[in-house]
Amino acid sequence: MIEAVRQWTGRVLGRGDAAISVPVLDGALKSNRLIEDAEVVAELDAPEDLASDGASLFVADGTSVLRVDGAGALAVEQTFGTTVSALACLPRGGLAVALGGREVRVVGGPHDGRRFESAGGLRLHAVNALSASVGGDVLWATDGSQTNPPERWKHDVMELGRSGRVVELGLADGSARERAAGLAYAFGVGAVADDVAWVCESWRHRVVQVGGAQSGQVVLDGLPGYPSRLAPAAGGGWWLTCFTLRTQLVEFVLREPKFRKRMLKEIDPRYWIAPALTSGNTYLEPMQGAHLKTMGVVKPWAPPRSYGLVIRLDERGLIRYSLHSRFDGKNHGIVAAVERDGWLYLLSKGRGRLLRLSIAAAEASLAPS
Repeated sequence: MIEAVRQWTGRVLGRGDAAISVPVLDGALKSNRLIEDAEVVAELDAPEDLASDGASLFVADGTSVLRVDGAGALAVEQTFGTTVSALACLPRGGLAVALGGREVRVVGGPHDGRRFESAGGLRLHAVNALSASVGGDVLWATDGSQTNPPERWKHDVMELGRSGRVVELGLADGSARERAAGLAYAFGVGAVADDVAWVCESWRHRVVQVGGAQSGQVVLDGLPGYPSRLAPAAGGGWWLTCFTLRTQLVEFVLREPKFRKRMLKEIDPRYWIAPALTSGNTYLEPMQGAHLKTMGVVKPWAPPRSYGLVIRLDERGLIRYSLHSRFDGKNHGIVAAVERDGWLYLLSKGRGRLLRLSIAAAEASLAPS
């Protein structure tokens, strides 16, 4: 009863979940051009995810997993009959791949051939991120939605999806259990321990802990963007990607059910007032012209339809600094970031690029003068 009254009061006063305010990019989140100026390693057809075992870098590109050597040359490692929606390297060797969001398969290593198609009595539907425990016997996976496959993530946010879940897959014994459910699009997981993981809840703009004594505790909240995948950083902490930023316009549309439902029914999804991985490609986009530019110059307050953002977190989940491709850039829709040999490799799904930048150089450029 108290919760119902709180929600009603929030809707009347525009507070809590009913608010359309968006956190500003300031402090550790102050914008820069580090992603936009990053080196282009390769142009890809349908990039999905990145993984590294410390020696090799792997890229999920459509139905293939590619290996990237030190010079940036690509070679096909594995090919499957459907899209590789998530990828992870296993500590004892081999790769874990999610196929079409509906199956997780192990290729190579001591658990070669292990497959998972369900967990907790439900079939896998939209697996979009994988993370192996340090011990290597547990694989965590985010099953983004029970109603929309991975490629329909935009439908899920506009339908106010709340059917995401986190599953734990036992590589040694083949067990599969559900660890959390009812998430507002689970997209991204990082194994903190065999029984503990941090999970990104995209539509609630936060990272939460699953497992352990503090299971359900919010690690990081109030993000200005939609968080996606997590990857460990050298020296402790994590790299967190946000595939685009929130805007007041989208927040407003999400709170207008009649307009939103009619838009979903009558308008091509490419032109919805919704988060996007890329922008500026057609005059049919909902925000353009004088809303965004004056005399060819992008307004500093223009709402970003797409954006590139990676956040460096410490071991406690506090933000240390961030890397950006701003609204006037092109390297948007960053869905994965992996560290290797002092370089940070980034996957721009919006641009179809594999990028890299020197972490030491980036940190030096962000240091106070």
